[in-house]
Amino acid sequence: MTDQFEWTGQVGNAWAEEWQRTDRSFTPVTERLLEVARAHAFTRVMDIGCGAGELSVALAADTPSARVTGVDVSTDLLGVARVRASKLGNLRFALGDAAAWTAGEGERPDLLVSRHGVMFFDDPVAAFAHIAGQAMPGANLVFSCFRERGENGWVRELASALPPGDGPKPDPHAPGPFAFGDRERVEGILSEAGWQEIGFEPIDYSMVVGEGEDAVDEALSYFLRIGPAARAIASLDGSQRGEALARLRGVLEAHHRGDAVSLPAACWIVTARSPR
Repeated sequence: MTDQFEWTGQVGNAWAEEWQRTDRSFTPVTERLLEVARAHAFTRVMDIGCGAGELSVALAADTPSARVTGVDVSTDLLGVARVRASKLGNLRFALGDAAAWTAGEGERPDLLVSRHGVMFFDDPVAAFAHIAGQAMPGANLVFSCFRERGENGWVRELASALPPGDGPKPDPHAPGPFAFGDRERVEGILSEAGWQEIGFEPIDYSMVVGEGEDAVDEALSYFLRIGPAARAIASLDGSQRGEALARLRGVLEAHHRGDAVSLPAACWIVTARSPR
C-alpha cells in the first residue's frame, strides 16, 4: 500500500475482491464525507482515488444533474466500480493518476472528493497544485485520511499479533496510509499547492471488520487479505505463522461484541477551496 505499482498489481486486485468488506469498514467515514460534500452545490465532481466507486456512485445517484468522474490507478478496482455504476449515465471512470489527470471539455470539477485516496502521491504538493489547476475557481475539496499511526488503535492491535519488525522505522511522511496523519504537514502541503480555507474535522469511529455468527472468523479472513497483517503473516511459515494467527485471533476475540468485531480508528475530514 505504498506506491502506484502496488495498487496496479496484487494490492489493487485484493481490494477489488474485498470491496464490500472494505466499504463496510469505512461506513462512518463515508457517511460524514458525503454529508460534508452534499452541503455544497455542485455540477461536476472528481473522485480522487475512487477505488471501487462508493463515493462516486452515491453522489451520481443523489444528483442526476451532476456529472461525476472517478479516477483511479487500479484496473481491478475500476472494473468493480463500473459494474456498480452501470445504471448511472452521469458517472464515468477514468484509469490514471489523479496527479496527472486532465479535465476534458466541460469537465473541470467544482467539487473534489476522496475517501482515503490522497495519501499515496509521490509529490503531494505538485499533485494538489495540478488538481487545483484542473478545478474550477473556488471549487470545494473534501477528503478523508487516517490520522497519525499512534492515534489508530487498530494498527497497534494488529501489530501486537505480529513478530517484532526488524530494520529502521518507516518514514511517517512516505506515501502510504498514514502519510497525511500530521495536521500541520497536510495544511502546509495544501497551502503550498494553492488551496485556501483549509479545515480539519477529527473523526473517531469503530472500524467493523467482521459481522454475523462467525464474526471472528470473518474478521480473521479479512485481515489475511487486506492491511498490514496480511503481508506480514504471508511472509511467515511453520510455527511462527501458527503463533501469529493464534495471536491475531485472540486480538479479534477481545474486540468481539454481539455479532460484530470492530477496532478503534481515527481519521481527518479535510476541507479546502481552490483559488478563486
